[in-house]
Amino acid sequence: MLLFSPTGNPSGPAHRTFDELRADGRRAVEAGHLTEALELFEKALGRARDRDDERLVDLSICNRSVVLISLGRPQEVMPELRQILVRNPDAMICSIAAYNLSRAHECSKEYKKGLFYGRIARDRALAAGREDLLVGSYNLIGNCLMSDSYFAEAAEEYAHALELLPDEPSQQRAMVIANLGYCRMMLSHVREGMRMSFQALRWFRRFGARLYEVWPRLDLCYAYLELGRYRRAMDHGLHALAIAEETGEVEAVKIALYLVGETERSAGDVAGAVDTFSLLQERFYPESPEIVELMAQVGLRQVVNLRA
Repeated sequence: MLLFSPTGNPSGPAHRTFDELRADGRRAVEAGHLTEALELFEKALGRARDRDDERLVDLSICNRSVVLISLGRPQEVMPELRQILVRNPDAMICSIAAYNLSRAHECSKEYKKGLFYGRIARDRALAAGREDLLVGSYNLIGNCLMSDSYFAEAAEEYAHALELLPDEPSQQRAMVIANLGYCRMMLSHVREGMRMSFQALRWFRRFGARLYEVWPRLDLCYAYLELGRYRRAMDHGLHALAIAEETGEVEAVKIALYLVGETERSAGDVAGAVDTFSLLQERFYPESPEIVELMAQVGLRQVVNLRA
């Protein structure tokens, strides 16, 4: 997830208000307060439209789309982002719009479309000479490949991103390391992947980025399941579920419920597993009550891509 702000030093009370709203929205996102962030970015967009500043309007639409995607509403952002790609000649803004379009399609399980827009984001970032956007694009291309179970190819994209980042703790580097760690787990290098997940988790906690803790915790839950250490798996799974529920990260809630249920099933707590899988089914698969019994009786994690 990347948020962007305009460059320069605008003056005037109206513009300062826009800047303050954008900064407050960014802080709300990083703290995991997505509903609050959405309200702030909506207000910032209104300020930009009041000024009739197309550049600020487009950047505000991109920032708002980040939050809507995380709230499980990717379809809402696609039309406006496509319009930005068509009408705006600025390579930087087009890179940002394409990046968010890629994320929207990834979250909608349309991985090939996500890969298409991810590559547009990469090419526009190169044209703009923006290394920060290029890093995000490599990471996002990796995400689309990973979600489509091309783990080795995804790992190469993450490696490209890491090559461009300073070799020091940062939130962005932690994101890429977390993704690469999951790929290593899927390529049967579980302990190596765990080391990466722990590193990413430490950095997210260091920077107070609570929203992003959920993914390495989900990956660690999976890894401890693979190692048969069910208490540790449950600790990470429940922690991830609490963060996902608190922040409104819909996809993470679904994955966390599955992993908690799978941990209970693997540890022999069949009744607990049925309860958790029933909650998962009611919230996300209301038309498929039969999956509760299937998940409670058969371990599916070997054929499930948790990032898909």
